[in-house]
Amino acid sequence: MSDQPILIIGGRGKTGGRVEARLRARGIATRPASRTTAIPFDWTRRETWAPALRGVSKAYITYQPDLSVAGAAGDIEELAGLARGQGVEQLVLLSGRGEPGAERAEAALRASGVAWTIVRASWFNQNFSEGFLIESILAGELALPAGPVPEPFVDADDIADVAAAALVDPRHAGKLYEVTGPRALTFADAVAEIASATARPILYAQVPAEAFVGGLREAGLPEELIGLLDELFSVVLDGRNSAVAHGVEQALGRPPRDFADYARAVAATGTWGG
Repeated sequence: MSDQPILIIGGRGKTGGRVEARLRARGIATRPASRTTAIPFDWTRRETWAPALRGVSKAYITYQPDLSVAGAAGDIEELAGLARGQGVEQLVLLSGRGEPGAERAEAALRASGVAWTIVRASWFNQNFSEGFLIESILAGELALPAGPVPEPFVDADDIADVAAAALVDPRHAGKLYEVTGPRALTFADAVAEIASATARPILYAQVPAEAFVGGLREAGLPEELIGLLDELFSVVLDGRNSAVAHGVEQALGRPPRDFADYARAVAATGTWGG
């Protein structure tokens, strides 16, 4: 491994923090970067990109708010070009399943001339415990515009294990790993698993998309985030991603973590009460 650090864009996020911890545990120098780090990185401020890339050997890339938004592919293309110009050896991109915008960003990365690995992930387990769904879980009812379409939720620890492996082992260069959990669950199924693990009554209710969007506006969420969530539930969660993929096993030689195991582990911490 190079003595130069590995850049972690989104180093305090769900996967970025986990990737950074795994690399540090191996004695590998890292440069976690976000809007508030000593060497900042901000997707909305292009002047921060080149300094963050300067002097690093590789980079793990998470994009905010999501690769499906307009302009994401162009941003990935520009960042990869800067990385190539600074001699960065490899870029590992966290992508999303079933998102046309994400696939355009993946294509831009492949065409960049820099060695690449793509980790294309399904919905995170941790959205229920570290993301925007936790308050509803704590309140005892989750209401979303998601019906009986199953989703093979993936654990952020599995994503981080795959990404960290890609950053330290050259055998993963040029690979696209589509990562999911070992089985598909509906949102109602997932909430039932959490209720069982916590021994708390937690309900799931399907609501119309219009009511969901209206509630987000009443809560004061930015329109960009509202549009993203509306697209994720109305477009991406249409069954296109229901099939289980095998990227975790392909990359690591082991099965992915099951949602029930995740729910029991989080419940044991008291995060969800109960």
